[in-house]
Amino acid sequence: MNLAGDFASACHHQIHARIAKALGEKPAVMVENHHNFAWKEMHNGKEVIVHRKGATPAGKGVLGVIPGSMTAPGFIVRGTGVVESIASASHGAGRVMSRTKAKETISPSVVKKHLEEHGIELIGGGIDEAPMAYKDIATVMASQRELVEVLGSFTPKIVRMCGDGSAAED
Repeated sequence: MNLAGDFASACHHQIHARIAKALGEKPAVMVENHHNFAWKEMHNGKEVIVHRKGATPAGKGVLGVIPGSMTAPGFIVRGTGVVESIASASHGAGRVMSRTKAKETISPSVVKKHLEEHGIELIGGGIDEAPMAYKDIATVMASQRELVEVLGSFTPKIVRMCGDGSAAED
């Protein structure tokens, strides 16, 4: 698992380096955002494995990114290290419907219109990732005020996701 995590990290470093080069910019800081992963950590004086499914590390001073959806803001955060949360915070907005349900109930034309209304250029992503399939990020962030300090926010303009082969990518 650690090898897979290292591979994912190396891929992210390559993506960031290539984007920075294309933009002619030098990144000010690199924020790793491992999530849906397990870590060896010390808790109550014991080494344990902490699996964060749908969560990301939020140890004291740890930087992270908490995304909303294709059209909702994302947040750059610093963890506060709350022990009761196992020094964790939400990885993102979270879903209000499953990927399957989203594909069954959300129309590609509705997604396309929604993205256009928000000025989003989609270069990859399927109906399963439609903005309507996600919770309200403002509500999610409000519920975890004690877990993270918000340092800044950003609004997506170009979205590149894996895609599920559905019509949202057309």
